[in-house]
Amino acid sequence: MTNDVLENARSHFEGLVKEQLERVEKMKEAEDWVDYSSLKPIIIGVCWGDGIGPIISQETQRILEFVLEDEVKSGKVVFRTIEGLTIENRAEHRAAIPEDVLEELKACHVILKAPTTTPEKGDEWPNIESANVAMRRYLDLFANVRPVKVPKEGIDWIFFRENTEGAYVLGSKGILVTEDLAFDFKVITKQGAERIMRMAFEYSKNNNINKLTVVTKANVVKTTDGLFLDTAARVGKEYPDVEWEGWYIDIMTAKLVDPKRRTQFRVLVLPNLYGDILTDEAAEFQGGVGTAGSANIGKRYAMFEAIHGSAPRMMREGRGKYADPSSLIRAAAMMIRHIGFAERAEKLEMALDICGQYEKRISITGRADGCTAAELGEYLMETMKDPELKNRWTAAVE
Repeated sequence: MTNDVLENARSHFEGLVKEQLERVEKMKEAEDWVDYSSLKPIIIGVCWGDGIGPIISQETQRILEFVLEDEVKSGKVVFRTIEGLTIENRAEHRAAIPEDVLEELKACHVILKAPTTTPEKGDEWPNIESANVAMRRYLDLFANVRPVKVPKEGIDWIFFRENTEGAYVLGSKGILVTEDLAFDFKVITKQGAERIMRMAFEYSKNNNINKLTVVTKANVVKTTDGLFLDTAARVGKEYPDVEWEGWYIDIMTAKLVDPKRRTQFRVLVLPNLYGDILTDEAAEFQGGVGTAGSANIGKRYAMFEAIHGSAPRMMREGRGKYADPSSLIRAAAMMIRHIGFAERAEKLEMALDICGQYEKRISITGRADGCTAAELGEYLMETMKDPELKNRWTAAVE
């Protein structure tokens, strides 16, 4: 019995090691960054997702088509709807992303993705991997970038979360050795740590920010987190004008709520799990996870998403039309900035600040006592049309 158990565990782990070594070899292959200015058309895939996903996707695409009206008319930008990323279709195919859907995704240059349902133990769905985790891996979207800004409180953070490694990449490949013993696995590679670290240092350098924070638990998780921290030290030598320091994830979560300390952080770079937790905490300062967008960036593809879930309870209770689309709209603003329309992205971000944080002529509450997603969309578009938008935003934040 014991020998069989050990052999099964050994075989399982051997397969994981081989898989990750193959991934390392792929990362060693050089690949150029895509040049969006040379593309015509730029193909934007829209994945409507599950639960409230179709509701907030419809509103976000309507706003995008308003913002990019000239580019759509001229054929510079094309929208494609990708319908197959629903939990029903994924469950039917027993795949995080069915093959035909993956091919549709690969035919796009950037992707706007609404929340998708990830099965949990004991629910009605088969134990398939998170579509988010799978998409990041299949498209090699190694950088999860999440900005959080609250000017009145002096908060101006940008998080660079490593997206393809850590505790999540093998999250569905743990092993129940016996009924008494379970293992999950965490993986960090030199190549994976270096590319996210370099991206964070480059951002700091290019934006004249001389402060970078690396978040780990390397005092306890010595091997994987230790490699991540060692990589920061090695890459950091190439950026003498960027001062960096290491913080542990537990104290970091405390210091984000410390009014005296939190304004001193600017650029933060973290492994996958810590980044997921800390960015959700950070989003609360901006109004909650319903207001924060997220970018998932690789050299060839990029995916932009809301950072909240599909809200099945809202749908069960018939409150879907009151869902807040702000997170997905913020992600859309990040997307249009990424593909080269920075000025229009800035206008959309200012409108989101004005409508969601400052003026609040209407409020979205998730219930009938607040406005609908469509009403908030109208408010945003009306605000963007205002020729005094920038002055209005400046007056609001001061």
